[in-house]
Amino acid sequence: MRLVTADMENAFTEFGLPGKPGTVEFWAAAGTPASVPAGDGGWVTLFLWRGSPASIGFESWSEPVPLRRWGDTDCWYAEVRMPARLRVTYQFRAGDATYADPLNPAGAGPDRSIAATPDAPAQPHWPLVGASGVLPLPRTRLRWTSGRLGGRRTVRVHPTGGGGPVVLLLDGDDWLYLHPAMTAFDSAVTSGELPPVTLVFLPAKDRNAEFVCRPELWEAVRDELLPLVTESGVPADRDRLVVAGQSLGGLSALYAALEFPDLVSRVACQSGSFWWTPDAMDRADPMGGPVGGAIAARLRGRPDVSGLRVAFDVGEHETGMLPHCELVESLAEQAGATVRVSRSASEHDRAGWRHALLRDVAWALL
Repeated sequence: MRLVTADMENAFTEFGLPGKPGTVEFWAAAGTPASVPAGDGGWVTLFLWRGSPASIGFESWSEPVPLRRWGDTDCWYAEVRMPARLRVTYQFRAGDATYADPLNPAGAGPDRSIAATPDAPAQPHWPLVGASGVLPLPRTRLRWTSGRLGGRRTVRVHPTGGGGPVVLLLDGDDWLYLHPAMTAFDSAVTSGELPPVTLVFLPAKDRNAEFVCRPELWEAVRDELLPLVTESGVPADRDRLVVAGQSLGGLSALYAALEFPDLVSRVACQSGSFWWTPDAMDRADPMGGPVGGAIAARLRGRPDVSGLRVAFDVGEHETGMLPHCELVESLAEQAGATVRVSRSASEHDRAGWRHALLRDVAWALL
């Protein structure tokens, strides 16, 4: 969609960009994405790319959007309709290559950026890190060779505020290399919004195998990984373990609380894949099976979860996920768990879950 303008020399003044697209003046002022109200409660957001044909790839929220060239200039653009309250990860795709937005200071790793509509809630503890930025890494690095899971992986451990209860971050490499979780947790602890904790960043080798309703991962965490953490010398209280997981990680975290209650009694779950059943991936639509999947079936058996604290969050734009999550939230509460429910301004996207991660870990430790 193209906003109507009679002045082709100042085509994007609605977005705060003076001058003719493609000129030195224009590029000097360019900063993107920029949004203006769409008139229906949503937004029109301008994305700019310089030099070559490209498209925008969004994480989960939208199909790719092609960019249009402005005349014969080096300015390529798209005006994208966005709903109210949306934070989304995106990248430019040119040929076979992918790129972060060079005009956007908010990055997510070397080839992705983050856009947010003006009404999306702030994420105060998460610093802006550009595509070329290097995120700090925890000093403590454990080499874990797992007999139960097979293979070898590197697990990093970081005590914030001197260390405290263990917070096990599933998909740990994403929180190390794409989103600056270590810095964000340090900031939240310093501000008093979170007690001192010990972060354990657990990477996945095969999410589809490890983060489903199977016991092997949690037996390995209990019998192999947590003893390694204790032996590392980092202050870590294993008796107040919080597991934080997203998507399949959220499914696995709640499964662990149901099947290993002596190990996991505090969970921060963002957009748990509660559509999962053992045969879900064989269906044309994995989400089209029984609502709430295997976890709902387990909860209907009314297990004793009175000692469980679980914070559920899901993106408010995840229309396919919401019925599954809502049922599991309700059944968990009916089974006796202490439950917190919230919605993030996102689709199925880690960029939108970041504030919930800090807030819900803090709540789980109350």
